[in-house]
Amino acid sequence: MDVKIETSWKKNLKNEFDKEYFEYLVAFVKDEYQNYQCFPKSSDLFRAFDLTAFDDVKVVILGQDPYHNYNQADGLSFSVPKTTAVPPSLKNIFKEIETDLNIKPQTHGNLTHWAEQGVLLLNAILSVRAHNPGSHRDKGWEKFTNQVIETLSSEREGLVFMLWGGFAKKKVKLIDHKKHLILESGHPSPLSANRGYWFGNQHFSKANAYFEEKNKSKIDW
Repeated sequence: MDVKIETSWKKNLKNEFDKEYFEYLVAFVKDEYQNYQCFPKSSDLFRAFDLTAFDDVKVVILGQDPYHNYNQADGLSFSVPKTTAVPPSLKNIFKEIETDLNIKPQTHGNLTHWAEQGVLLLNAILSVRAHNPGSHRDKGWEKFTNQVIETLSSEREGLVFMLWGGFAKKKVKLIDHKKHLILESGHPSPLSANRGYWFGNQHFSKANAYFEEKNKSKIDW
C-alpha cells in the first residue's frame, strides 16, 4: 500500500503498510474522515514523521490521541497552533521546563521547533472524531505506533524516550533500556501534576545531559 509518509519512515516501516490490520485501519480512517469531522486534518496525520525523519530522531515523547476540539490538533502530540490557547497539560510541561532549565517558557503551544530538532511528538493514536476522545482507539493505530517505537529501539542507539503517565509507561517493554535512556513520570495533566507526579521530574535537563555525554547537540526546549 502506498502511504504518504516521509521517505525514511516509509523505508523503515515498509512491512507494516501491507499488513491486513493496516489496510483495515486505512479503510476505517477514510470512512471516518468522509462521514464525520475528524482531527487533525488528514494532511497532518503523519506530520510528526514528516517533520522528524527516522535518522534524525533524538527524543520520543508519547501522547495518547489527538486533541478532539476545533483548532487544536496539529499532528504533533501535546502541540497546538500558535493561535490556540495553550492546553493545561502543555502549560504544566512549560512550567517544568522553566523550573528545570531556568528559562522563560514560550507564550504559544506550537511545538514544531521541537520536532525540527529531532523530538518525535508521537501520539499512540493518530486520529480522533471531533469531541469524542478515544473514538479511534483499537482500530490499528496502536499496532502501528508500537511498531514505530520498536523499530526506533532496535535500529537506533542513544535515544531518549519520555514516558508520561500510565498509558505511556506501558510502552517500556518495547524499548531496549541498554541502548536508550528511558525517563518515566506521571502525566503533565492537572490531575496528575497537582498530586505531585509530574513537577520536578527534570526530564528536559536529564535528556540534555545524556546528549552532552554522547557528544550530541542538546535540544533547545
